[in-house]
Amino acid sequence: MAYKIGDSCIKCGACASTCPVGAIEEGEDKYVIDADVCISCGACADTCPVEAIEGE
Repeated sequence: MAYKIGDSCIKCGACASTCPVGAIEEGEDKYVIDADVCISCGACADTCPVEAIEGE
């Protein structure tokens, strides 16, 4: 189960710096998780200060 970043993302970058496989990149209006690279570890969701990341 890959994770997804919702619209409440504030583009702080905390999730990207926490991802152990580099699956998160800065998008136009929020960060984006590459589902093909995501290992579903949950590190990003645990780090997000606004709880914008959920499992799909």
